[in-house]
Amino acid sequence: MEEPRMLGQAAQGKPGGGRVKTWKRRWFILTDSCLYYFEFTTDKEPRGIIPLENLSVQKVEDPKKPFCLELYNPSCRGQKIKACKTDGDGKVVEGKHQSYRISASSAEERDQWIEAIRASITRVPFYDLVSARKKKIASKH
Repeated sequence: MEEPRMLGQAAQGKPGGGRVKTWKRRWFILTDSCLYYFEFTTDKEPRGIIPLENLSVQKVEDPKKPFCLELYNPSCRGQKIKACKTDGDGKVVEGKHQSYRISASSAEERDQWIEAIRASITRVPFYDLVSARKKKIASKH
């Protein structure tokens, strides 16, 4: 792995139906065009991985948490983000979120995260083509 670009802690929220249901403290490492998150600073393995392919990041307001940013798929709003996490039994399972919301400890830290994430986002044209095709097929049904 290359050296981490960003290390930090934040609360991670999982939006459901437009609002965040739960917030959990997580430690983040941004490297290799992925956002890795850990439950504890001593963890050797990440609790989850969010590949940044074809995602966007934006500043968002949240009534429960200050200094929020949100990861989402701009070309397919409502589609699950490709991600994985470890469940309670230690098994790796596919993530099921359409967006991820992260609350930083300050506006400055949030802006640094947004800038670093934007610099790490990769564009994969094939993924966009497949997404466009899925949309076209879905609209015919």
